[in-house]
Amino acid sequence: MRLIYRARQLLAALTARVTEADLAEADDCLPEMARALFRRTPRDAQAHALRVMRHLKRAGHAHPSLLAAALLHDAGKSAARITPLHRSLFVVIRHFAPAILGRLPATETHRPLVALRDHARIGAEWARAAGCDELTVRLIARHPERVNGPALTEEDRLLRALQEVDDRN
Repeated sequence: MRLIYRARQLLAALTARVTEADLAEADDCLPEMARALFRRTPRDAQAHALRVMRHLKRAGHAHPSLLAAALLHDAGKSAARITPLHRSLFVVIRHFAPAILGRLPATETHRPLVALRDHARIGAEWARAAGCDELTVRLIARHPERVNGPALTEEDRLLRALQEVDDRN
């Protein structure tokens, strides 16, 4: 089942399209400086982020910080040029030999495996620098972490919504 998910993910990345209307829709959810951050992410990441944001909206979520986080949650992956081979290698290493990833230097964000590992931290730093509010920054930083048990805070509830939609897209 996971293989089918990854195959669909690759096909979506190869066929991704983002129109000017899509960019305008994203602009409506982002502070002015963060719009440039969204626009410099690869087209497939933009398309994914737009799908996440739209699914959240269709599910009734309108919190501005959540929608901005949906658009920027993977922006940190653009710190390096990441190919489908890098993504596949990362998934295999994370599953079978995660200690290898832990030994990669955090300062070398231009390296694909480091950018994939640290994309949440990188993206959160960029979002803060681009004028996003602190809740947006925290949602981006925390989006890879799993919220277990009942969501106790609004932030946890928003994070869980982001994760559920991100996992399906």
